[in-house]
Amino acid sequence: MCRTLSFITALGLAVVFGCGQRHAQSASPPGDAATPGGGQPARTSDIGRDEEVVFFSTSAHQSADGKTWTLPIHGVVHEPEKDSLRRGALVLAVRKSLDLEPGTPESENLDRRLRLFLVDNESGKKILVRIGKKAYEAGESEPNGHFRATILLAAAEVASLADRENADGDWLSFEAILPAADRRRFSGRAQLIGPEGLSVISDIDDTIKDSQVGDTRAVLANTFLRQFKPVAGMPELYRRLAQAGAVFHYVSGSPWQLYPLLAEFVDAEGYPRGSFDLKHFRLKDRSMLGLLQSQEATKLRAIEPILAAYPERRFILIGDSGEQDPEIYAKVARDHPGRVAAVFIRAVRGEKIDDERFQSLRKDLQGVRLELFEHPETIAPLIE
Repeated sequence: MCRTLSFITALGLAVVFGCGQRHAQSASPPGDAATPGGGQPARTSDIGRDEEVVFFSTSAHQSADGKTWTLPIHGVVHEPEKDSLRRGALVLAVRKSLDLEPGTPESENLDRRLRLFLVDNESGKKILVRIGKKAYEAGESEPNGHFRATILLAAAEVASLADRENADGDWLSFEAILPAADRRRFSGRAQLIGPEGLSVISDIDDTIKDSQVGDTRAVLANTFLRQFKPVAGMPELYRRLAQAGAVFHYVSGSPWQLYPLLAEFVDAEGYPRGSFDLKHFRLKDRSMLGLLQSQEATKLRAIEPILAAYPERRFILIGDSGEQDPEIYAKVARDHPGRVAAVFIRAVRGEKIDDERFQSLRKDLQGVRLELFEHPETIAPLIE
């Protein structure tokens, strides 16, 4: 326990080291949604050579008449400061608090992952993206560095640009427009999801990734030190669902800072690619223990727009029993009758479906299937 508290205390030093947002010299009103066909601004993204853009995977949907696609753009602008002496000193302090030897796998994981949190988020940065040969405004970064925009594209244009050779469905790629002298590339992608079919909304921690959220020491180690490990059997289950035509939305209480690592994990372990919606978190805002708390409101705010974007699709909700997934998913099913085909919950502590917690939820679900599982192969026939 002392080791865990030392870890949290050392991480708390980030406040003293000044990690957080950094405001731009000037700010203009954020760009709004572009119309089909797009504008052709002669400008470039307002990104310095010491700043980076990360685009998060999103999902696009078609209009009711099939003539346009709505493409959400979401990303963050930050300055990594990879060579910062202050950041280096903080990483060294945390390493010492955990008695880690330099050069070990755990030490290298700590260095890479902790630095994802120790960045300066850039405010007031206008982003432009290129889709095909056209340019579109993609929003302006807020104090936390995040920017969002909605772009409307003609269906014929999307059909000509879509990557239809992807094993995980159809995707549309785009990239930030940078000055000609800047040879870097910051690219993003959105999955093109049709109006009908089956969608899976999936949690990440302890659902597809072994995180041990109920154990503070273990979750800190699994987040910052250890190699990410898949939950046994889940990659195979998700691939079977993808092969049957399902698309995926990953909705999690993990912080946005971990998105690059989580996207790598999904690819490396053979999980189907999908959209991501994670939790906003900054070291300056709260104690490190806030990183370990999954917020019901956060997940509901992420799930509701997904169901609204695809009113004709049916959904399977997959999570775990460690936190509030059963209650959150039950509320979604109750609020959207006929939309949720089933709720599957991984029992991380050996819970049973006849426990009072789950029997109570079952009574309120009005025919929606709620099942617990310890091993994914037991629910594969139920899903099929």
